[in-house]
Amino acid sequence: MSYNDGMAAMNLEFSDRVPRTEYSAEFHWKLVSAVTGIDVGPDSPPQERGRASNAFRVAWNYDMIWNILVSKSYMHGRTTSMGHAVYAEGGTDYNTDVSEAFTDPEEVLRLDPMELYGRIDIPQMTREFNEHYRSSVSSFPDAVNMTGVYITCISGLIDMLGWDMLLTALGTDPEAFGALTDRYCRWIGQHFEALAECEAPIVMVHDDIVWTEGAFVNPEWYRRFVFPNYRKLISPLIEAGKKILFTSDGTYTEFVDDIAGCGFHGFVMEPTTDMALIAERYGKDHVFVGNADTRVLLMGTRDDIRAEVKRCMDIGKKYPGFIMAVGNHIPPNTPVENALWYNECYEEMSRR
Repeated sequence: MSYNDGMAAMNLEFSDRVPRTEYSAEFHWKLVSAVTGIDVGPDSPPQERGRASNAFRVAWNYDMIWNILVSKSYMHGRTTSMGHAVYAEGGTDYNTDVSEAFTDPEEVLRLDPMELYGRIDIPQMTREFNEHYRSSVSSFPDAVNMTGVYITCISGLIDMLGWDMLLTALGTDPEAFGALTDRYCRWIGQHFEALAECEAPIVMVHDDIVWTEGAFVNPEWYRRFVFPNYRKLISPLIEAGKKILFTSDGTYTEFVDDIAGCGFHGFVMEPTTDMALIAERYGKDHVFVGNADTRVLLMGTRDDIRAEVKRCMDIGKKYPGFIMAVGNHIPPNTPVENALWYNECYEEMSRR
């Protein structure tokens, strides 16, 4: 781990090596055991799992810790449960609870999230952001840490409505759904006011705005109702002098210019978003994080994995704000030998 290398990327300064982060590899217990020598698994005591995960992050040189605080748990009111498929080792995240909070699109179009979820205590929320950030710094003092918001706009509407009702209400009246989006962003904006007041110099703004195929509604709808709200939400963060990174799953290539135009300082992406385009247009003045294809680690040969690391390095290495990562995760069904080989290739190619 190197705070200096991570911060160099954040400040668009070259370091001797390309910094790196990963997502959830530290919960791939067979991999963690192989790297750290700690015998750990999904049934190990939480303290032991935490110790092993932290040792893994150090061994794999996480220079940046992706982190957010505000998620669905902060929506204190009616929300939809879509369940969850198995991802974690041992199926600990499997959830069969599927329930719809709203079944009438006309009711949805009249909703006011401020009434639904209430006003927040902004000083208290600021303290919570500070505690979250300080906890991360305490756990990972040699890496760049952050706090942030997961349910920024579309992700919040998904948690509120579920995909079926979101698409139904949006298709019923796009204009009225846009007005609902504005109202939702007034509610979540309270959290951004608190975020602007907190100690964290770097914040993560997450919003899953697209599918793998790209936009799920006419792109002009986003430009009328999503990106203007982003500009309002992050305006106090910019005024506070914070570095703001944007994360979305899926393929958001068509919106790269829109996202940059909102004022974000960096992009975090999955493999389907065109990192070469981001590098070409914004590599000199933005951070970008990614974007090795996790499917190559899952199913590829050693040659395939090496070529994938080289692809990313060939794109990013010549830019100071590039941070290497596998997008979007290294899941626990990834063969351990493939993950270890990926790390070898990264370490070999990371020197500038």
